[in-house]
Amino acid sequence: MDQFRIYDIIEDLRKEGKSFCVSTVIRTADTTSAKAGCKAVVTSDGDIYGHVGGNCVQSALRKAGLAAMEIGKMRMIRIKPAACVDSLHDNDGVRIYKSGCPSGGTVDLLIEPCKLAPVLVVYGNTPIGRAIAEHGKMAGYRVVTSREMGFAGGFHQFDGATANVQVTSGDFAVVASQGIKDLEYLRAALASPARRVSMVASRRKAAALMTTLIAEGMDKSSVERLKSPAGIDLKGIDPHEIALSVLAEIVLWRNSDRSMEIGEFEVAS
Repeated sequence: MDQFRIYDIIEDLRKEGKSFCVSTVIRTADTTSAKAGCKAVVTSDGDIYGHVGGNCVQSALRKAGLAAMEIGKMRMIRIKPAACVDSLHDNDGVRIYKSGCPSGGTVDLLIEPCKLAPVLVVYGNTPIGRAIAEHGKMAGYRVVTSREMGFAGGFHQFDGATANVQVTSGDFAVVASQGIKDLEYLRAALASPARRVSMVASRRKAAALMTTLIAEGMDKSSVERLKSPAGIDLKGIDPHEIALSVLAEIVLWRNSDRSMEIGEFEVAS
């Protein structure tokens, strides 16, 4: 593949809103098919476009690239002949992957992930709900709101209680309905795979709603994911002050989860 075609692929993936990582050969030793400067793109589906080496290199790149996308952290890896490998890391700390290629070459790859920002689904066309959506957008989240909120220009929208963007286990949902469609929106939020679900409500109200959902047949472990009242207690009263406290808690969750993932990846690698 023409190396300049890589940049077209990157642009296409960005327009499609997909996660990917770019890998660049930064050093080779002995006989290798790819040389320093060669690039490849790894998609979130594990597809590889470009040329950085043969099957052994591609296999290592796919595994390391998907892991880098998961944690959103740049990495360098080294693919070496299996006979030369006696530990997971080289003397300089670089993660080593074994190669069975008879050519016996070594390839160093820099892997740079481009991971999409988390989705933040906000339920509730209320002053607090709109403020949370606005603060989330400013903080770089992919904000999803109900169409009735009337947002445009970068906000995703949903009708009823179903978002039109895919929500994953790394995303967040906040219910700020304040008495309007509380049960409907909470049911939708807790039925989603969002890692964290919070609700702007008193503990008593949230407990009553949780009891109803469990009585309806929703799994107890799903219901108990709910954090209410939402946010860090900043003593705020104004909708934007409350929204700030809610977003501060989400930022704390996101960074704490990311730190844990990075630690797990370091140990696992």
